[in-house]
Amino acid sequence: MKGRIHSIESLGTVDGPGIRCVVFLQGCSLRCRYCHNPDTWNTQGGTEVDSEEVVQKILRYKPYFGDRGGVTLSGGEPLLQSDFAASILKGCKEKGIHTAVDTSGWVDIPALERVLPYTDLFLLDIKGLNPEDYQWITGQQNHKFNWALELIKQSKTDVWFRYVFLPGINDSEAHRAKLGQMVRSFSTQVKNIELLPYHPLGIHKWEKLGLSYSLYDLESPSQFEIDRFNEDLRKLSCIQCYS
Repeated sequence: MKGRIHSIESLGTVDGPGIRCVVFLQGCSLRCRYCHNPDTWNTQGGTEVDSEEVVQKILRYKPYFGDRGGVTLSGGEPLLQSDFAASILKGCKEKGIHTAVDTSGWVDIPALERVLPYTDLFLLDIKGLNPEDYQWITGQQNHKFNWALELIKQSKTDVWFRYVFLPGINDSEAHRAKLGQMVRSFSTQVKNIELLPYHPLGIHKWEKLGLSYSLYDLESPSQFEIDRFNEDLRKLSCIQCYS
């Protein structure tokens, strides 16, 4: 099965539990204002490879995975290439490798259904907690995300929630309450909540691509703001949060 990848990170430590091989697939339908990798948006970018070739590369790092590590498919949006992604995940599962998919959830339901049988963990990016925020941040309406959210909930697959903290934009008491409510609705499926503080590290990529970056004036949150958000979220969701 052929597909297009942007890059492979051999020994990642931030995209799922343990030490992981992270495969960044090419293509994304969202245009998030804070995206760190706008160079992954183009579906025709990157390098064309065969899924079996990717599996063989991942296998080289299996001795480093230990009991917790494995492979994470990221992007871009990996489920834009769902057949390719499913082929990689299936190959890894057959080799006893833990599998994770980092997804925005803004995908067609058949694409999500293709990878479900081979996915141990979803890293689910929460782009916005209401329709207005979602569209402002991503440029898209949130209906596909809501459908995916329900399917993942029904599947009982383990989930890590990931939430980019934009000071003064999505950090209000109402936002924290909504996020806590979403986490509680998944019950024991949610194994972690990652609060990702906004930072402008991807600006140079936007400029290189001739894109207009709209968050130049937004400052990264202070440690005090991060700690306060985490404390409130722990109380509201009854689960440990990490940043």
